Amino acid sequence: MRRVKIFSGSSHPWLVDAICERLGTQPAKCDLRKFSNGETSVSIETSIRDQDVFIVQSGSKKINDTIMELLIMISACKGGSAQSITAVMPYFPYSRQSKKKSHRGAIAARLVANLLSVAGIDHVITVDLHAPPTQGFFGKPVDNLHAEPLIARWIRNHVTGWREAVVVSKNPGGSKRVTSLADALKLNFGIITTDRRRMTMGGTSMLDMSGYLDRMGDSTFDTNHIQPPETQAEASIDPTADFEQPRDPVAQPCRASGLADGHFPALSMPIRQAVGANSRAHARAVDAASSQNPRAQIPRSTPSDEPGPKEDSADEYTDERAREVITGRLIQGHLVDDDHPSPVLSTMSGSVATLPGDVMGAPQYDEQDPMTSSFMSHLSTVTSHNTLGGGNATAESDDEEEGFKNPELEQTITLVGNVKDRTVFIMDDLIDQCGSWIAAAETVVKRGGAKKVYCIATHGLFGYDSLEQMEECECIDFIVVTNTYPISPERIRSSRKLVILDVSNLLSEAIRRNHYGESISQLFQHYPD
Repeated sequence: MRRVKIFSGSSHPWLVDAICERLGTQPAKCDLRKFSNGETSVSIETSIRDQDVFIVQSGSKKINDTIMELLIMISACKGGSAQSITAVMPYFPYSRQSKKKSHRGAIAARLVANLLSVAGIDHVITVDLHAPPTQGFFGKPVDNLHAEPLIARWIRNHVTGWREAVVVSKNPGGSKRVTSLADALKLNFGIITTDRRRMTMGGTSMLDMSGYLDRMGDSTFDTNHIQPPETQAEASIDPTADFEQPRDPVAQPCRASGLADGHFPALSMPIRQAVGANSRAHARAVDAASSQNPRAQIPRSTPSDEPGPKEDSADEYTDERAREVITGRLIQGHLVDDDHPSPVLSTMSGSVATLPGDVMGAPQYDEQDPMTSSFMSHLSTVTSHNTLGGGNATAESDDEEEGFKNPELEQTITLVGNVKDRTVFIMDDLIDQCGSWIAAAETVVKRGGAKKVYCIATHGLFGYDSLEQMEECECIDFIVVTNTYPISPERIRSSRKLVILDVSNLLSEAIRRNHYGESISQLFQHYPD
């Protein structure tokens, strides 16, 4: 191509050579050096006057140095009277920091965009931004290319029996990316969620109090310090009175199930579902006893009592649909059996000071605020972080990885979708830390019954020893990434599961179309094999 200069930064020279080879040109000459104190020096050694300049610079292990080098190269080309300057950034640095994680946090992705604009950039070409709204940080055009067509083509050509496979998202934040690939391949998809058992005041956790709630249901703990208002009200009623006290219809089941005797009954259905099978078994016994007393039954509407057409029995909830929801326990990022001892319960014995004496520790209600030490105050502190309707995918992933490192924290992992005897594609935009990938793979294989697992991502960052850990995981069969991010040749040679897809064709075609003013919409379409 005439009047085009392609410069290579120091981050990914192999990718630049492949791009130039496809375009039939050579990388333009420039001198990149560092002073003894670490400062970067750039010298453009060819004429770029009135030419279209493309600077290819991806991320690397020295991410801050590569950003500064790119900024200086842009400034040097601006001073050399280039007609246009386009930054080709296969992996956009700081893309995971596209929103505030705290009230005093920084939006680093917006800062990088501002730095590029001030340096003199005219156009940006990147691949699979972690958060697509990051394009709005720029005042210049941004082409966010997708590696999905390349990945889909590789799956069709290299995966046996891919038509029966399932695409799985390892967290709810990546569900949109997973459903896009599933729609392109006409496959089913599933979602994995990880619930952290969050510690509350006093070191207790609402999800780890099944034994405590069982004792509440069995009425075996002392209630001298917790006296329900219904019990106090009934104690003040004169049995010889000839009038009947008005009764609260909601409180009737509580009194009928033993609250008048000075003991707590089992909790309502939402709490029983959260605390385990023991509490549910006791709740069924209490409900059966309550059903013998007509006054203790809560009126419930049935479909026959409600106006309107009746629903078809085929749409009702069945056991077959229930089998598609599978749960498991995670300790330090690995799936464990249901009878494995909980690290949370073992640490609670020395830290809980708000529970009754015959449950855990000595009672200390007299020394604390009753509202903060009561059971309901613990309930009010539990928050949900895994709703499917939104949330920050980066924050969820970071929370998962931090939880996997804590040996005293147990997590609950849930798989929604049928993967039995099928190939599973676990999909995300990047692989940095490996904890969530290994947990998802163990869940779909050991609990879901999947026969083969492919971990697929666009950017293979592989921080620390994550690639080596994924290699050692028996549940992972292949690790598929693109070459948007540089991986050392030593790690590539030592890996048996790693598959690297070449994006040089995608980037070179984007450069060619940008230079000639052609549309790039065809680059987003799935091309035939």
